[in-house]
Amino acid sequence: MKGLLFTYAMTYGGAAVALVHPFVGVLVYVGFAILMPEELWPWSVPKGNYSRVVAVALQAGRVGKGFGSWHFGRARGVVVAILAFWAWSAICATLAPNQSVGWGFVEKISKIILPFLVGITTIRTVRHVQQLAWTIFLCEGYLALEFNLAYLGGYNRLRFEGFGPIDNNCNAIALVTCLGLSLGAGLLERVWWRKALAFGATALMAHAVLFSFSRGGMLGLGVTGLVTFVLMPKQPKHFLAALVCVLLVIRLAGPEVAQRFSKTVADESGQFEESAESRLVLWHDCWDVMTKKPVFGAGPEHWPLIAADYGWREGKEAHTLWLQIGAELGFPGLACLVLFYLIVVVKLLPLAVAWCDVPDPWLAHGARMVIASLAGFALSAQFVSVRVLEQPYYVALVGAGVLKLSMRPKGADHPDAASEPLPEPHAYPGARS
Repeated sequence: MKGLLFTYAMTYGGAAVALVHPFVGVLVYVGFAILMPEELWPWSVPKGNYSRVVAVALQAGRVGKGFGSWHFGRARGVVVAILAFWAWSAICATLAPNQSVGWGFVEKISKIILPFLVGITTIRTVRHVQQLAWTIFLCEGYLALEFNLAYLGGYNRLRFEGFGPIDNNCNAIALVTCLGLSLGAGLLERVWWRKALAFGATALMAHAVLFSFSRGGMLGLGVTGLVTFVLMPKQPKHFLAALVCVLLVIRLAGPEVAQRFSKTVADESGQFEESAESRLVLWHDCWDVMTKKPVFGAGPEHWPLIAADYGWREGKEAHTLWLQIGAELGFPGLACLVLFYLIVVVKLLPLAVAWCDVPDPWLAHGARMVIASLAGFALSAQFVSVRVLEQPYYVALVGAGVLKLSMRPKGADHPDAASEPLPEPHAYPGARS
């Protein structure tokens, strides 16, 4: 019953507010994209167009506000890259052998890119970026809580069922992608209950990645933690805390997880586990498609349709985001997607390491959080096909929001938000006074 009440309240309440404040609609839409209420509470929430109701309202609200602000500042390249990827997907769908499958991919990606555009055009203050980051990792943290409760109850739901339409491996990548945000927020916060909430979500997500038995997820988890530690300002106590965290992860992993992870690399005889070896063959086959169809690829979501031509069963995924996108959309499509994430990371790096001034100290922290999250995602995505996983796009939106606000002079209001001045450094949660 609580799930039904929550879903209806967020759907219709969020839609009503989104007509006036479209960014609130973005938060609700992102929350629904992660939680998937119909999958989370299937016994009480009937099938419905909950996200669509919110999407229509937030688009209407943005139109009413004059389409938001298209002054993207340092985020301009990010927006151009995602629009180019969207356009190239449509071109490839037009030329695809199976039009319904090709345009089906364009429809799925449009449901991500349109809210992304609303988000980046309606982000006005640091508070907005903070709210988006917390929405992402708290929603993913709640899913991790449900996975942990099932696991401790004796059934590893995440490993054997996954969640929603995606399996354990894709869910592990979603957890890793959000974990960098929660870990960074926990390190930054000074208010004890917010720090506990952020670190609690981090612990739940990290443990869920371990019992998902996804080797790509485990690799991404390690990279996220390492990048966070490298980028963060450190004191002696942080080295001790990092050591404790590593030992805790090793203890929680247990022998079964360690054995599973060890099969990622070749054994003493130079042989890989069968599933790991099959991934290498799949990657080779994707590269073969890329070299034969370098411009337009085989067509959006067409690798499963041509997998049988390479001796795989029909419908077989390639177990790699990057090479599968290259096989389906050609080198231009792959370049657009890689540039989308790469521009975010490269442009955030000077902020993260304090090479340039920012109008609010939180923006530097936000840059570190996003870089750590996307680093873990980029590595783990090499092992799983996650073409329309939404979490990475929204984490990138956090980064784009940081970039957009990073060019504002200290104390200056955004030209489109005269009534919403940039918070002073002491005004955001967890800042030093």
